Amino acid sequence: MKTITFNELRKIKDKLPDGSIRRIAAELELPEETVRNYFGGVNQSTGNGGGIHIEPGPDGGIVMFDDPMILEKALIILGETDYNVSTVFADV
Repeated sequence: MKTITFNELRKIKDKLPDGSIRRIAAELELPEETVRNYFGGVNQSTGNGGGIHIEPGPDGGIVMFDDPMILEKALIILGETDYNVSTVFADV
């Protein structure tokens, strides 16, 4: 399981270029709403939560991922724009 802070997850989402949610959804064959929910969206009626669990705490709390594939796809996209992927998350 992977973990990061909620604020870090939002920073990653905010740094994604336009069209990234659609691109990630298409590559993983998921509804776009599922990808949006993964990054903190709340529309559960048209997509699932993406297998994330949020624990309250400092820095927005801790986010734990059952399957970090959406996060990893986002980091790959950011890596294409020189984002430092290696410092974002660690194993629990």
